[in-house]
Amino acid sequence: MTDQSAIDPVDFRVYQRAAARTGAEIPTDHPIVYPTLGLVNEAGEVAGKVKKIFRDRQGVITDADREALTLELGDVLWYLSELCTRLGIRLEDVAARNVAKLADRAARGVLHGDGDQR
Repeated sequence: MTDQSAIDPVDFRVYQRAAARTGAEIPTDHPIVYPTLGLVNEAGEVAGKVKKIFRDRQGVITDADREALTLELGDVLWYLSELCTRLGIRLEDVAARNVAKLADRAARGVLHGDGDQR
């Protein structure tokens, strides 16, 4: 095992300057930005609550956890719905295509694995 104290620390000033050369300001005044950021924020809140269930209670899910997760999942659903609306996509089409995609994967035995095109 390598002694972590023997490793030279990264010079973050050098990294930051190098990273800045590849970055650019990107306009975000588009109607899908807010619901997209809200969606990932709320999904993160769901993940945080689940993490704490396992960290603090070894995976024991209480009624209070279910209630809290129900509220957070409602927020996820709202932002997903809003994003679909702003993109001109019907939420029912998203659900139907997802079910069809998963059924196809199950029929082909490729539910597990990586990649959208499996």
